[in-house]
Amino acid sequence: MGGARGAGWVAAGLLLGAGACYCIYRLTRGRRRGGRGLGLRPSQSAEDLTDGSYDDVLNAEQLQKLLYLLESTEDPIIMEKALITLGNNAAFSVNQAIIRELGGIPIVGNKINHSNQSIKEKALNALNNLSVNVENQIKIKIYINQVCDDVLSGPLNSAVQLAGLRLLTNMTVTNDHQHTLHSYITDLFQVLLTGNGNTKVQVLKLLLNLSENPAMTEGLLRAQVDASFLSLYDSHVAKEILLRVLTLFQNINNCLKIEGHLAVQPTFTEGSLFFLLYGEECAQKLRALVHHDDAEVKEKVITIMPKI
Repeated sequence: MGGARGAGWVAAGLLLGAGACYCIYRLTRGRRRGGRGLGLRPSQSAEDLTDGSYDDVLNAEQLQKLLYLLESTEDPIIMEKALITLGNNAAFSVNQAIIRELGGIPIVGNKINHSNQSIKEKALNALNNLSVNVENQIKIKIYINQVCDDVLSGPLNSAVQLAGLRLLTNMTVTNDHQHTLHSYITDLFQVLLTGNGNTKVQVLKLLLNLSENPAMTEGLLRAQVDASFLSLYDSHVAKEILLRVLTLFQNINNCLKIEGHLAVQPTFTEGSLFFLLYGEECAQKLRALVHHDDAEVKEKVITIMPKI
């Protein structure tokens, strides 16, 4: 499945991420704060728009007020509420364009530098929803390196790490910006191996995006990966993880076939993903999985086996 994907598939995948952030917002709405006018009419003040009980989709004028509030306030509580409201409204396609046109992406993007981890997370969630729009991705791509650094250096399994991984996953649904992750692949595998179940799934979603692009295949296979990676192919591994690592292998096989080189490549060093996937230990694990209880797992393994 390398190369460009259909527009419908891209939109569906990205909107799932946007919808998830919207649900989080609905579940975490705070109580109403006392309004402070900020020179605006009390019923439409910028702070009122961040109130958890305000459910309407904001228009351009309201979004402009909210962006001004986010840019000008030093109050972390107001800042966090403004980011939640912006992220919620960015789940709607019309507002994704409006926020960009109002200059909102750098205003939100600057908040991923904030020392407050909750504010950083909400900024990443807002960028994640804004990244559904392909034009927005052009502006958001300047934050990819910093998001990668935060994902790799921040607390393992933290809300910030997961929010960053979700954003990177959205930004790599198409092939346009995947090359910016080349130097981070080995470290992403380390997060995969050390993270909990939720982190593993999110890292795998990102790696699966990369694995569908033939231009990223060599970078993936060159990555230095600990041998414990092969334990993810054990039969007792959770299905949502096992199916994804199998699909990762399948995608790489497909890309190698497209590129016309399934033979051993001397440029791949021992300890690389190539040597793990195409070694005897992995082949034994795949043969064992042919007898897995789950039909979907068995079908996936049978698809892979003739190609190794």
